[in-house]
Amino acid sequence: MSEEKKGNSVKIEICPHCGEKLSPWQQVLLSVDRAVMCKNCWYRIILSTTEPENPEVKNKSKDEDE
Repeated sequence: MSEEKKGNSVKIEICPHCGEKLSPWQQVLLSVDRAVMCKNCWYRIILSTTEPENPEVKNKSKDEDE
């Protein structure tokens, strides 16, 4: 799969379902809206917006509240 990581963002250049190359405009929409429909197979590509939880940060915020 053709993906590039830049910082916290992932750049997808092809559809993970059919392998069709995404147009530059589809790539822009995916980076902004986090979702786009492949024009070839009508597969909905959705980028996850959730970040993995870091237990250290979670515990630190609880300590600050007390």
